Amino acid sequence: MRKKGLVVLVVLLMVECHLVSTIEGAMQEKAESIIPISTNSPPEGNTTFLDGITWCVARPGVSAVDLQNALDWACGQGMADCTPIQSGGSCFEPDTLLSHASYAFNYYYQQNGNSDIACNFGGTATVITRDPSYGSCAYSTSGSITSSAPSMSRHSLSWWKLFGILLLLFMRS
Repeated sequence: MRKKGLVVLVVLLMVECHLVSTIEGAMQEKAESIIPISTNSPPEGNTTFLDGITWCVARPGVSAVDLQNALDWACGQGMADCTPIQSGGSCFEPDTLLSHASYAFNYYYQQNGNSDIACNFGGTATVITRDPSYGSCAYSTSGSITSSAPSMSRHSLSWWKLFGILLLLFMRS
């Protein structure tokens, strides 16, 4: 009887872990989807511009406060990989807010479909058709990075397999 109780406890813990991971993923997606980004044109992919390649960079002349807030969002909730713009990174120099924001904005833009709406950042960014890469600092292009959005399908399948095995073991004993 003790064995059955232990199996039931393990199964319940696994179901709870699965539900928590699924809910966390859904909450993150929902939080990201409610951030208002205004745009005057419909989202368009990279295919509408010269050679089909575009980049997103910070707009010169924007207030430093607005630019810093947008950079903080891109590197935080926006989940842009900002490692290259940190000290010692390939895109740290020049160490300016405009340069760092441009890198982060472009990373987010490329990761999120190359649409006008993914290059707004509260009006602090703009789409360009000239490659902003320089020296050892290479700006991403469409398809050169993969989405970092959490994918639960592979993990969910594993949880359900384990759940099924434990359920079969429970029913056999």
